[in-house]
Amino acid sequence: MALKFLKHKWQKVVFATFSTIIVIILIAGFFINRYWSPILADKVRNVVLKSSDSLYKVDFSSAELHVLQGKIVIFNITLKPDTAIYNLRKKQGLAPNNLVELQVKRLVIKQMHPFKLYFKHILDIGQISLSAPEVHISYQLNHTKDTTTKDHRTAWQKASKSLHSIHVGDIFLNDVKFRYDDYSGHKLAISELKEMNLHANDLLIDSATQTDRSRLLYCKDIVTELNNYTGKAPNGLYTYTVRHLKLSSLKSQLNAEGVTLSAINTGRFFEKSNKDRYIAHLDTLQLNNFDFLSYHKYRIFSASSLIFNRGTFALFSNPNGPQTQKDKIGTFPNFVLSNMKIDLKIDTILVRHINVTYTETNRKSKQTGTITFNNTSGRFLNVTNNKTALQKNNSCTVQLNSYFMNRGKLNLFLDFNLTDKLAAYRYKGTLGEMDLKAVNEATMPLAMVKINSGTLKKLDFNFKANSKIANGKVTVLYNDLKVTILKADTDNENLKRMRIASLFANIFIIKHNNPDQDGEVPRSFNVAYLRPINSPFFKFTWKSLLTGIKPCVGFDKKTQEVTAAMVSKSAINKQNRKIKREQRKLRRAERREKRAAKSMLKNSQKDQGMTNP
Repeated sequence: MALKFLKHKWQKVVFATFSTIIVIILIAGFFINRYWSPILADKVRNVVLKSSDSLYKVDFSSAELHVLQGKIVIFNITLKPDTAIYNLRKKQGLAPNNLVELQVKRLVIKQMHPFKLYFKHILDIGQISLSAPEVHISYQLNHTKDTTTKDHRTAWQKASKSLHSIHVGDIFLNDVKFRYDDYSGHKLAISELKEMNLHANDLLIDSATQTDRSRLLYCKDIVTELNNYTGKAPNGLYTYTVRHLKLSSLKSQLNAEGVTLSAINTGRFFEKSNKDRYIAHLDTLQLNNFDFLSYHKYRIFSASSLIFNRGTFALFSNPNGPQTQKDKIGTFPNFVLSNMKIDLKIDTILVRHINVTYTETNRKSKQTGTITFNNTSGRFLNVTNNKTALQKNNSCTVQLNSYFMNRGKLNLFLDFNLTDKLAAYRYKGTLGEMDLKAVNEATMPLAMVKINSGTLKKLDFNFKANSKIANGKVTVLYNDLKVTILKADTDNENLKRMRIASLFANIFIIKHNNPDQDGEVPRSFNVAYLRPINSPFFKFTWKSLLTGIKPCVGFDKKTQEVTAAMVSKSAINKQNRKIKREQRKLRRAERREKRAAKSMLKNSQKDQGMTNP
């Protein structure tokens, strides 16, 4: 076939011409490849130096230019800050908050147009891929505004003398190793991430996009995905995990799945800490309109909404806490917000189908009781510690719907004053109909009272409180209430029935119905409850409510004193009866000893008479 093809003169000419062209292209490609490597290196170094005001230097060991493929492969890239320049700017108050170091063994640039770069000074790239890059970012709060340099030109203005525009279609960073050093706190906090992938598209730096705020780092969208992230709190008490996380700059949205906060086992936790213990799990979390750039630069956390969907939140009150007189005002939501290290502003937090539990240990009963709020949903409005936002609105309102002890429907409203020094807040709500025996899980260990029967019709409460005192009104409507008073059994660490006290309580103290008769005005109670200094927020709120519930059922302070006196009297009588029994036993024993002595004396005298007739 080849011989037949080349038998005509014109065919030989065409073949020779194409062969010559191919050889010329291959030779040119070889020399261009060698010629372009230093040109490319100079271009990249020049762009990085100018765009960073000489703060960063970039270098690489070698580069390969494949002209026919439109591809460049760059090896052993390093991007490092010039520490001398950084320290100088730090003294001048112009240093950035973040320093970045980057190491990449292999970078592939596809669909590049080298002639457009050389002749038109336009950098146009179809795709950039970085395999297994190592990124190291150090954060230190040097300033809170964009004052890092006196040169306020944009990146395009700084690079425009060398390049008229820069465009990259897609950027892929796969299997990223990421380390983040945070120097903003008292101690260095280090976070390390693996299994992270990043995809950025349509990076464009030109005169039109230089001030485009819809782009993040000049990219139309940056999507970051992280799998199986695990970290530990600096104190070693907590571990947090995220199964999957995805952040999109175009949507300004962060989505997380399988978010878990776990703590070491209860015994070890309370040995090492006098703080309350928390655990939590969320199936999904969504953050909308998240300003990632402000958070990255200045630790300003701003978002329109945060959504928690399906999960659990459990609080374990530390039994070692009340032994100290340390003020636990820091557990109040007002103070938690004000003392956060980051500037926080979230317009709305939505809670959907969360189970909340509160667990406490009673020292008298040596038992642990749990209060549950099941299937909790609602919203938090104006969750912020931002000074500008607080000047406009210093109130954070909360509206929740839940099922108390998985039985009664609870509607709750709270209003927190975020600027009040005493952490003022209001709370009110209603609890619907339920079988009161369902609360024995809490009342038996915590109040040492067992509810044998009773039906709650409605509970209303309305309180104004702060870190010092809670004032409010409580009304409880119920029927057929009967209880058993319990006490601790020191022999087997259990609870046992106090029969006399229970009988006395059911006959003389407990009001079995409220109202007592149909048509009568229900009993209500006005509460003024002083917070023990070592009582945390949740316990204080619960105790103030319980202080109003007890009198509504007839178990007010006076009747409690009477009951205690009767229990004490009963105990004294019981002790006296025990003493009398012991005394009777002692007298019987003495009489037996006397009879035995007389019998022995009589026998002895009889024996002597027999021996001396």
